[in-house]
Amino acid sequence: MTSEGPVPQRPRSSVALMLFASGLMGALLYFARAAFIPVALAVLFALLLSSPVEALHRRGLPRPVSALLILAIFFGLVGGTVNLLWEPAQAWLAAAPRTSLIIQRKLGPVARVMRRIDVITNRAGHLTEAGADAATAPPKAAPAPADSNGLLTETRTALVAAMTVVILTLFLLTADPLVLARMSATFASHTQASHVLQVFEAVRREVGRYYVTIALINLGLGTATFGAMKALGMPNPLLWGVLAGVLNFIPYVGSATTLIVLAVVALVSFDGVARVLAVTGTYVALATIEGQIVQPLLVGRRLELSPIVVFLALWFGGWFWGIAGIALAIPTLVALKVAAEHSEHGAPLVEFLSPSTGRRLRALGAKLKGRSEKTA
Repeated sequence: MTSEGPVPQRPRSSVALMLFASGLMGALLYFARAAFIPVALAVLFALLLSSPVEALHRRGLPRPVSALLILAIFFGLVGGTVNLLWEPAQAWLAAAPRTSLIIQRKLGPVARVMRRIDVITNRAGHLTEAGADAATAPPKAAPAPADSNGLLTETRTALVAAMTVVILTLFLLTADPLVLARMSATFASHTQASHVLQVFEAVRREVGRYYVTIALINLGLGTATFGAMKALGMPNPLLWGVLAGVLNFIPYVGSATTLIVLAVVALVSFDGVARVLAVTGTYVALATIEGQIVQPLLVGRRLELSPIVVFLALWFGGWFWGIAGIALAIPTLVALKVAAEHSEHGAPLVEFLSPSTGRRLRALGAKLKGRSEKTA
């Protein structure tokens, strides 16, 4: 009870209905992921490539021609990068058995300590299970025969999904924004087509600008990593530079994965601990400069996301859709934040997705304190 009257409560039936609808939607996205993943990837590629398509269209080039041109350039760059890295990646994978032996040799003291701890743990377990009979252990099941058609089935599924992504991306890039706005407006009768078009344009513009800037930053990080690894004598420095640039699209997790990979490669390649520390320390310095100075300076604070929300989105995205879910998690959050900023009732969602700075926490504390004083 407040001075302005009772606070309206949402009916329990509507809350239960929303929870049921959310659970039903989650189950649909999970079990029908083979159908939804290509569509979601096509929407992501269309958002990222729509800005250059619109730029060419404004210069007089027909929209289908500009869409085909931009799509061809994009997949050409991806294919060229894969072809450039194919040989060093194959060489590294071919040396995997020898690399494993070197890691085992260099980590021998640590492995011996862990083995002793395991022996002590097993002895303690045997003391508590003195009356157990080892003969009652179930026999090991024979390995299942390999399915000869499994590889062909997976290859066919992957090719169909790839063609779906390419064709749908081309259709989305070719379509006029007004058509997409009308299609979206049909699913929400209370939303006018002009407002849908405004939100769609804002999402397209901001997401495209955000990822173009991030791509340029990651290109710089990859180039700096390549130069540093080459100067430190790391094998295949180009491979690690590209790996650093690509994985950096995944916040926090990507840079941590790159650091682990570089530490393992340095441990295998060098005998001295100083050079291993030099490799890892150099990458930590580059990643810190990129994350704490360059990215806030070029991207700005407006599209920053809460680290907790980012981690949860990556976790649930990977659990739901695997690698595709991880790739789609961050663009989805950015699009949600941009759409919420252009909505009349989107302020709570913007606050939820934004990082909690000290000033924002103090403002929230003052707001909650004011509400408690009014209630009292």
